[in-house]
Amino acid sequence: QVQLVETGGGLVQAGGSLTLSCEASGRTFNIYQLGWFRQAPGKERELVAAIRWIFGGTDYADSVKGRFTISKDNAKNTVYLYMNNLKPEDTATYYCATRLRGNPYDYWGQGTQVTVSS
Repeated sequence: QVQLVETGGGLVQAGGSLTLSCEASGRTFNIYQLGWFRQAPGKERELVAAIRWIFGGTDYADSVKGRFTISKDNAKNTVYLYMNNLKPEDTATYYCATRLRGNPYDYWGQGTQVTVSS
């Protein structure tokens, strides 16, 4: 089992910045990739950013590329999402999820709410 806990959500004005953290615990030694997803009411869950645990390769959704940065601290079993120049359309519940090598995203955090006001 892998447990994930997200922190850092909150209310921010458009153009502002926010940092989300996701701490993993449990069977973390087989983690292949960690990802940030978000889901707004009435919308599909969307992969925002992902990072490979060992070598650090990253992927970003087109909607956030250039504004968001995903990073990791392996010693802390933690992944971060630095969100800059936030827009109202970024408002969503953000979830951290992890893939073990050779597996889909099977482990999910509880989510943290991000609200961007105009």
